[in-house]
Amino acid sequence: MTGGSMDRLTDDILADIISRVPYKSTCCYKCVSTRYRDLITHPDHRAKMPQSLVGFFCESDDMARFPRKARYFINALAQGCPPLVDPSLSFLPKHKNLHILDGCNGLLLCCLRKGTHTDEILHYVVCNPSTEKWVVVPTTDWSSSAEVYLAFDPAVSSHFHVCELVDCDAWHDDDTGIIGDIAAVVIYSSKTGVWSHKANAWSGSSITIPSGAKSVFFRGELHLCAYDNQLIAIDVEENDWKVIPLPATVTVSYDIYLSHGQLHFAHIGFSELSIWVLEDPSSEIWTLKRNISHLQLFGTEYSAYAGDYSVISIHPEDNLIFIVVGHMQTLMSYEMDSMKRRIIRPLGSVSNRVRCIPYVPLFLESLADGH
Repeated sequence: MTGGSMDRLTDDILADIISRVPYKSTCCYKCVSTRYRDLITHPDHRAKMPQSLVGFFCESDDMARFPRKARYFINALAQGCPPLVDPSLSFLPKHKNLHILDGCNGLLLCCLRKGTHTDEILHYVVCNPSTEKWVVVPTTDWSSSAEVYLAFDPAVSSHFHVCELVDCDAWHDDDTGIIGDIAAVVIYSSKTGVWSHKANAWSGSSITIPSGAKSVFFRGELHLCAYDNQLIAIDVEENDWKVIPLPATVTVSYDIYLSHGQLHFAHIGFSELSIWVLEDPSSEIWTLKRNISHLQLFGTEYSAYAGDYSVISIHPEDNLIFIVVGHMQTLMSYEMDSMKRRIIRPLGSVSNRVRCIPYVPLFLESLADGH
């Protein structure tokens, strides 16, 4: 299509065309003309445009600090600028007592606990920080002991699912099964407004998810790493599941990531960080994408970090890894192509790892049954 033909397109049609290209291409379109730039950034069209990672919601718990619990937002790329998102979530009722449990494609899953020193959950809240829309989700009998995850894909529906992974100790009253093994997955659908589970779906299985494991919602399935070199894929609509073997070289596995539209897995070895990609989920074959030596990752200046770090995210579009290192839990990034590292900021010395939840803005106004 020629430039003259494009000029004859209405703003709505042009915005619809641009919204279907990757995020990087959208950024390039801003440089084409002032019309394209204004079109992409206009509030009426911004909701349609692809967005990318802007930073991390972080929560920490430090007994030597007051207040003991803290929540803040760290910009991923805009270093030196004020937080791009208000981490207080002040638009929510009782926001000071809320805790962020998970995030998925622009939405956050939070919980309100009964008290400061109790795990009993009164209710969940699913919210969109960019639009300040939110909805309350009721709890189940297992909410206070379950591992909880959010599943949401705005490209498919404005509805979401909340998934509770309940282990045998909480599910059974007769000591049946092994403590830690998943006994049931209870799923809430915002479309139906009810919780449901499939009877005996996990009977005979021996699947244990590490506490606090990250998840990826991809192609209708919630993906989580399990012990024994396993990736679990849970179909949230059918409440069914399958196992995808992880690379044979992996000994301990915790987290899965989504980058370039493919599932990625990061394995921390004795002397290197390995990045694997599942190019075709149906084949269940992992391909080694990168081997990054600890010397490359940290250099001689930060070599002491080689034995004390964790990967918290891989950028959705770029070959960029985010890791937390050392006793001060310093957030840094590493660009795999240029092999450049960048110190972002220390998150603080605390007894437990700071929980960092990647955040990609979502400007869609609709949130199923939201306020």
